[in-house]
Amino acid sequence: MTALILPEPIAAYFAADKQGHEAVARCFTAQAVVKDEGRTHVGLDAISAWKLEASSKYTYTSEPFALEQKDGRHLVTSRVAGSFPGSPVDLRYDFRLEHGLIASLEITA
Repeated sequence: MTALILPEPIAAYFAADKQGHEAVARCFTAQAVVKDEGRTHVGLDAISAWKLEASSKYTYTSEPFALEQKDGRHLVTSRVAGSFPGSPVDLRYDFRLEHGLIASLEITA
């Protein structure tokens, strides 16, 4: 099986997800937008708070296994397993990159 090779900013995001909310926030541009669970988070402080809240509610692992590029976006599918209802689940991460950082991220089931 071939290892999945992710663009550096996306690989950094999944690595940072194991390190904490501040590490995750550093992966984004200053005006980045994250959409997850029906809510929109704009800017680094909001993104950091989003990740802190999610990490406080659940413990989980995320293992990306597919990458598709479409219209300048990077669509990553990842198996997420942990202490949340419906675990495990395959989630889609729709990234838009800008200047080596994440400009937007939308997470859907």
